[in-house]
Amino acid sequence: MEIRSTPIKDVYEIYPKVFNDARGYFLETYREDLLAEKGINTRWVQDNQSFSIAGTVRGLHFQLAPYAQAKLVRVITGKVYDVCVDLRKDSPTFGQSHGVILDSAQHNLLYVPEGFAHGFSVLEDAIFSYKCSNFYHKDSEGGIIWNDSDLDIDWKVGVPIISEKDLALPTLAEFKQQTGGGL
Repeated sequence: MEIRSTPIKDVYEIYPKVFNDARGYFLETYREDLLAEKGINTRWVQDNQSFSIAGTVRGLHFQLAPYAQAKLVRVITGKVYDVCVDLRKDSPTFGQSHGVILDSAQHNLLYVPEGFAHGFSVLEDAIFSYKCSNFYHKDSEGGIIWNDSDLDIDWKVGVPIISEKDLALPTLAEFKQQTGGGL
């Protein structure tokens, strides 16, 4: 398993070793010991899975403390453009995003720590799976509008399919004002 640093501190792209043969393939999708070598000692308490059709944009979502969540995300089938945005108040990369294509051919993963908004756009119909470090808590959920001009994220989809709930999320500037500068 190769664990790569990204331009944003504490966010990692993970590329497992895939063993292919005539029967199919095998890979390890999680190795606590290898993540711990990078300082990732996250305890996972919940696994989630979603299916989305091509063109869907989900996010950008987070949960407030004390229910904040780190996530380990991957695609089981299909392809998505996965994005996280640093919302940590004292971070030198506050407001910056990192995006990576996750797909079932590479089997790659993204580690998103607490203090980040997370979302993805679906490039090919996809089954999306992720581990969470904390349980879902409805009253603690929040988000940033997907098309915030300050973030300038290229979601790589033409006409996005977005939920009414996600369309009503605040901008990054509004979020900063509501939270006193961030998480």
